[in-house]
Amino acid sequence: MHRVVALVRSPQSTFELACAAQVFGIERRGLPARYTFGVCTEHPGPVATPAGYDMLVTDGLDALGRADTVVVPGWMPVQEPPSPAVVRALRRAHSRGARVVSICAGAFALAHAGLLDGRRATAHWAQVGELAERFPSVLVDPDVLYVDHGDVATSAGGGAGIDLCLHLVRSDQGAGYAAHVARTMVMPPHREGGQLQYAAPAHPVQIDGSLAPLLQWVTGRLGEPVTVEDLAAHAGVSARTLTRRFIDQLGASPGQWLLAQRVVAARELLESTDLPLETVARRVGLSSATNLRRRFQGALGTTPGAYRRAFRAGPGRAPVRPALSPTSGST
Repeated sequence: MHRVVALVRSPQSTFELACAAQVFGIERRGLPARYTFGVCTEHPGPVATPAGYDMLVTDGLDALGRADTVVVPGWMPVQEPPSPAVVRALRRAHSRGARVVSICAGAFALAHAGLLDGRRATAHWAQVGELAERFPSVLVDPDVLYVDHGDVATSAGGGAGIDLCLHLVRSDQGAGYAAHVARTMVMPPHREGGQLQYAAPAHPVQIDGSLAPLLQWVTGRLGEPVTVEDLAAHAGVSARTLTRRFIDQLGASPGQWLLAQRVVAARELLESTDLPLETVARRVGLSSATNLRRRFQGALGTTPGAYRRAFRAGPGRAPVRPALSPTSGST
């Protein structure tokens, strides 16, 4: 039996913990049990949750010494480092051969323990910037749903924790076993694309008056073949001066900014209409379905078709794009 132990702390997100518990801790009819699941905490006793109740956890850090896989299902607040005792326990578990896994903000605990130094890792899309800033030795990948190095693995926001756990089951027990687990959870065995398709578009950037009229002008003409030279001519400046202003105020070149706006417009059409991809591409100025697929894949790590299947609103319903706060950590 493969022993999985989750390390929790107050305030513990119930969803991130449930991701691991549902995959590793449930007996399923017709499927031989291959895992045991337990929970531990630094100071055994009641552990608060943001869901209005406390959990009673009776095992302490010594439980990590018996684990084959250690799961850190979130870590809030991310600004608060784990205690020296927790860091030592994580390092000891890893050094003796246990697999150490994080879900969502749990990556911060692994980073504090030094387990992610020099390695690719991920977290919730709203937290990857802070993870990269606070731990420059970690190679943060903001797009993927999870990263698995064999001995250490990290996942994006809460829902991606299920993706990672199913991936680990597939690695441990084979695709058939993992598919059976996924079916009982009414989940796909594998999701397409990365987490950027779930991230909300960036909030508008505060800009001075020199660019505001130009941006308003061009966003109303995304379907037209507008070039950087057209933008510069409309603004009455050289292309070089315009590029400098865009980079200073928006952090991107005019071409990069324009492409991002076209992808955002394509997302909205894919969510809210049944228009063919060729029509969507023309309406947002990407000329063809082939170009739309290439640009969409480059920006979001998935295809327009897969995005539409995931986010298309049904009759009478508004499109739903998860856009949760960093504190929730769920995709």
